[in-house]
Amino acid sequence: MEFDAQTARAVGTALADDAAWQLLSDLTALPKRFGGHPGERRAAARIATALETAGLAPERQPFDLTRWDRGETTLRAGETGFDAVALPYSPAVAVEGPVVDIGHGRPEEIEAVDLTGAIALTSTAPPPTGRHAHRMETVGHAAEAGAAGILFANHHPGQLPPTGTVQPETPIPCAGISKETGERLRRGDTRVEFQVTAETAPDTSQNVLATLGPETDEELLVVAHYDAHDVGDGALDNGAGVAVLLGAVRMLTELSLARRIRVVAVGCEEIGLLGSEALAAELSTTPRVVINIDGAGRFRDLRALTHGCPALARPVEAVTSHLGHAADVQSQPHAYSDHWPFLREGVPSLQLHSSRPGDSTAWERGYTHTSADTLDKVDPRDLRTHAVLAALLVRELAADPPERLAPETVRDRLREAGAEPGMRATGAWPAAWD
Repeated sequence: MEFDAQTARAVGTALADDAAWQLLSDLTALPKRFGGHPGERRAAARIATALETAGLAPERQPFDLTRWDRGETTLRAGETGFDAVALPYSPAVAVEGPVVDIGHGRPEEIEAVDLTGAIALTSTAPPPTGRHAHRMETVGHAAEAGAAGILFANHHPGQLPPTGTVQPETPIPCAGISKETGERLRRGDTRVEFQVTAETAPDTSQNVLATLGPETDEELLVVAHYDAHDVGDGALDNGAGVAVLLGAVRMLTELSLARRIRVVAVGCEEIGLLGSEALAAELSTTPRVVINIDGAGRFRDLRALTHGCPALARPVEAVTSHLGHAADVQSQPHAYSDHWPFLREGVPSLQLHSSRPGDSTAWERGYTHTSADTLDKVDPRDLRTHAVLAALLVRELAADPPERLAPETVRDRLREAGAEPGMRATGAWPAAWD
């Protein structure tokens, strides 16, 4: 790979551009970018302005949702109360029962204990080996096993209860607790009282869409979700990602592109991929490739998830090796981000994530989904660098997109990854695959 003069100028400009940092600063200053709440609508307006400034003509795509409003969460063991944060769409209910540790919350760990009437306790830590179970999978399996409720203990110290959405129809209350509280509840036979209050109401959210590049029959889709959980500022998840999207767009406007690029800031990812599902339902053109910027910009090294499409590894390796930037390419697919409505139909999907230098764990949330997900955790240099990498990857894929996958191939690769039981527990396994 060689850079011509046009590309070299665009890279140099992008590495000095602070628009991504300014967008992230503004987004994290907004109250509650949570799906369907006023802060999310204000964020959409700010992103639309940023895209207009970049020379694009953004539009809004509204969609309906059931808004979840947080109430109070109480957790007590005898006379001792503990801080707990309800998971969005946890039902409003009070339960009590013995605490039963289920380790990392994988099916085999749940099957090994009796959860009937118990409050399951699991860690957010990725397991040392094997597949990591998504929280919604763990909740589904625990409910099927008879649990009365479930608690997710952070594996990072610092009194930081984590959050994270569960299915709206989840039958048992779910909450996050700190690592310290988890350790306390694991000591001896502990019985707890656990109550969640919350309300729901019909509301709307929106995606922000724009296009750039030539008017071609085929297009690539680049998405990043801009909503965030209501317990923090959402700087890492996914303010950094949508900031990288803006930086990449600003660079792409200076480059020659082989196909039209549709860029979308999607809403309501955190509460069930609602924005990307609405987008997939209304797009008139099936994209050749989806680039999902969810996790990029958080840390220095790039982590690229090819979701079972080996051909996507080639451009990642070409771009990062040319720039001398560290990259970890992983092939295992998953269904829990905005590429999923397209991947399940066979659209090659590349997710841009990131990792700390030297971090070998397959999945590490760090401060995300906690009150510590704040602007000070982000390095502006990472935003600029990842914007350059994303822009160059989009250009490469626009010039030479891989062929579509058969949906059966996607199904088989998820099965090979051990994802089917958990996806069935969450209702994410497509009925057409049976």
